[in-house]
Amino acid sequence: MKFTAAAVSAILAFTSFTEAAPRNTRRGASEGLSLTAQLQLADTAADRFTLLPEDKDFIFDFNQKQENPGKGGELIAANRKTFPALVGTGSGMAFGRIDACGMNTLHVHPRSAELQVVTSGRLITEMVPENGVVDKDGNRRVIRTELKANMMTPFYQGSIHTQYNPDCEPANFFASFAAEDFGTGQLADELAVISDDVIAATFGQSIAGEDIEKVRKAIPKSIALGVEECLKKCGIKKRSI
Repeated sequence: MKFTAAAVSAILAFTSFTEAAPRNTRRGASEGLSLTAQLQLADTAADRFTLLPEDKDFIFDFNQKQENPGKGGELIAANRKTFPALVGTGSGMAFGRIDACGMNTLHVHPRSAELQVVTSGRLITEMVPENGVVDKDGNRRVIRTELKANMMTPFYQGSIHTQYNPDCEPANFFASFAAEDFGTGQLADELAVISDDVIAATFGQSIAGEDIEKVRKAIPKSIALGVEECLKKCGIKKRSI
């Protein structure tokens, strides 16, 4: 293939034009934003890697301690805020430890289902999926499982669920999520901020008005010590209200 002098000149002129084209180097809009926000605003997925220049940026350490843990264990969550490298993956994970007789109180995940795998110890789980899911007797169905090491169960997005350790040694688990920001809502904590008359109506007056504050004071953080039989078996003294 032969090039004429005119063709070569045209190619060189075009090359010079493309090299001289201005690049978008403005950063003012991203200044002051968190790393997670900058990653979300990156023009391309490839551009995100320039915001994560160190190999250590791609490691999340579940050995770190939870801030303000509950009295019956702890939960370390890897989401896009605590682990920015998750931006773009559409996934998250958590590590949990539930101490002897401890319970992860009733909660929901508003933006993802959960796959929970027990890695050591034993957990009893319960889940209420949604309205309309009933058992053979027509009652609202509660799905109860017993998980030992290397066993898994799903908790569906928005379902109410809980985990309880019935033994005298800690139980550990990992939970994976199909969202970078799966979120958690502890039902007891959320109910506690609703007005007294609404709470009483919700529970069909099963909670007397004068007992509302007593119930509120008994609500622990996230993971709480529970069931009396286990406390007695393990020699753990029950705390007074």
